[in-house]
Amino acid sequence: MSSEKSFPLQGIKVVDVGTLFAGPWIATYMADFGADVVKIEHPKGDSLRNFASKKNGISLWWKFAGRNKKSVTCNISTKKGQEILKNLCKSSDVLVENFRPGTLEKWNLSFKELHKINPKLILVRTSGFGQKGKYSRRPGFGTLAEAMSGFAHITGNPESTPTLPSIPLADGISALCGTYAVMMALYHRDVHNTSGQEIDVSIYEPITHLLGPQSLEYDQLGKIQERTGNTIPFSAPRNTYKCKDGRYVAISCSTDSIFKRTMEAVGRKDLAEDKRMSTQEGRVLNMKELDKAIQDWIKIHTLEETIQHFAKHESALAPVNDIAQLMSDPHVKERGTFAEIEDEELGKIKMPNIIPQLSESPGKIRWAGPPKGKHTEEVLLKLGYSKADLKKFSDSKII
Repeated sequence: MSSEKSFPLQGIKVVDVGTLFAGPWIATYMADFGADVVKIEHPKGDSLRNFASKKNGISLWWKFAGRNKKSVTCNISTKKGQEILKNLCKSSDVLVENFRPGTLEKWNLSFKELHKINPKLILVRTSGFGQKGKYSRRPGFGTLAEAMSGFAHITGNPESTPTLPSIPLADGISALCGTYAVMMALYHRDVHNTSGQEIDVSIYEPITHLLGPQSLEYDQLGKIQERTGNTIPFSAPRNTYKCKDGRYVAISCSTDSIFKRTMEAVGRKDLAEDKRMSTQEGRVLNMKELDKAIQDWIKIHTLEETIQHFAKHESALAPVNDIAQLMSDPHVKERGTFAEIEDEELGKIKMPNIIPQLSESPGKIRWAGPPKGKHTEEVLLKLGYSKADLKKFSDSKII
């Protein structure tokens, strides 16, 4: 069990004024490793509190995204609310926001203004299309980024419509990108003894990076990747296959050695030695033949038989799990992929554990997303406001 002293981000203060996923997840990842994160939410409550699945009226998405954060209610669209935020920023290292570009400037909270208050402050700004450019002022969500980036165009079956992910994928990717950007900015500030800086993270650009060299292929070869279902145009075999008991497995043969082991596992050593299959290009051209050979073997074996057999051959295979199957997997349990914690509102709850795993300074889930405004009094009193001030703020619906 890690102590707070061992947290790598112990002492770093973060103010999170974002909503939903892309911005707030940056603060979540930092909080996981010990950063002191103050989550500013509207007095009516953060929009995530009314999002998707709930138990006893409490959003489970909030429990996850709000973990390890202190909840402070404050209406920063008011002048007094802006004053409170500026006071918080005076002693903070990072401010995270994902309003539509121009909103902070409208509230007199631009980076230039905040920099006057605290030259060391790092402002990370996440938006659909970035802080500059023709589309910058448009409202943007992860769904739009998944479409615009090229991701949806290549996802799904050739005969079907473009397929969007059923999770906030682009938001999650941009949050990871934003987190490492903040860490680089902190390193640059502290190691090189410089001031803070402004970070511009669009939601569509990080997912575009994950498409790899598609832009190079188009630029140099005039090639545009199309939808190919579960297969990919540069590696084969790679697909999902149905077992005797109705479960599915996924197989990927991205290297020559794994390909040969896979063919041997399904009793087709002849294909492993076939000159047509000696390169990835050749295997892609003959992927239907390879898929049939694999499916013919797997369809007469159960999931467990298939997993054990392929493990003996050291071939790359994994079951297609739903969340219940994943959480009951013995490997997942041994690694602690999901953590069980005690929540003041819901009791014992399980959620994804801290990633990545650091040997000497691991993170920890100290608490799940707290009740709305739980830490308002604690945080504002530390800023120097009095209880009388807090009452005035409350009466004016500022907090």
